[in-house]
Amino acid sequence: MNDKEPRAKRDRPAGSAPTEARLHEAALAHLAKFAATEAGLAQVLTRRVNRWARRAEAEGQDQEQVVAAAGAARLAAQQVARKLASSGVVDDAAFAASRARRLARGGRSRRAIAAHLSAKGVAGEVAQAVLPDDELGAALMLCRRRRFGPFAREEVTPEVRLKALAALARAGFAHGVATMALGMEPEQAEDRIRAMRDG
Repeated sequence: MNDKEPRAKRDRPAGSAPTEARLHEAALAHLAKFAATEAGLAQVLTRRVNRWARRAEAEGQDQEQVVAAAGAARLAAQQVARKLASSGVVDDAAFAASRARRLARGGRSRRAIAAHLSAKGVAGEVAQAVLPDDELGAALMLCRRRRFGPFAREEVTPEVRLKALAALARAGFAHGVATMALGMEPEQAEDRIRAMRDG
C-alpha cells in the first residue's frame, strides 16, 4: 500500500477496475492542474491503475481477476493518453518549448534541459528543436543565482574561481562557456540576462 496516498483514499473501497471513461476524466482533471507530455500522462494514469490493483488485492479480490483487469486498464491508460495527444489536448512540443525556456531562465544548461525533457518523455528530436540557443545567458543566470563570477560578493580568489568553474561544469556547461560567464563584467552580464529574458 502506498503510504503517500491520503488516508481517505487508502480507506476507500477499491471497487471495480478503472474504465477508459474514468481514466479519461482523471486525465482531464490532471491536465487542468499540470502540464504533461503524452508519456507523462500515461504514467500518471498507470499509477492510478496500480493503486487500484494494490487496494483490490488488499481487500481480498480474486488475484487473477485483479491482474487481468489491471492489465486491461493499463492499456486503456495508454489509449487515453494517445487520444488526448492526437486531438491536441496534450502537446509534447509545446510542453517541451515552455519547459526549456523556463529551465534556461533558471540557469540550466542545454545538456541538463535535454536530460530533463527526456525524463519527461519528450522525444529526442522534439527536445533538440526547442533547446535554447543562449547557453551563455543560462550560465549567467546560474552565476547570478549562486553569486559567483560577475555577481560575486567576495574577492574572486583562484580557489573561488575553481569552485565556480566546477559548479558550472556539474550543471552541464562547457568549459569555454563557463570561463566566458565568469569573466564577464557585471553590467555586461546583466544586459545579456535581460536580452535572454526579453527574447
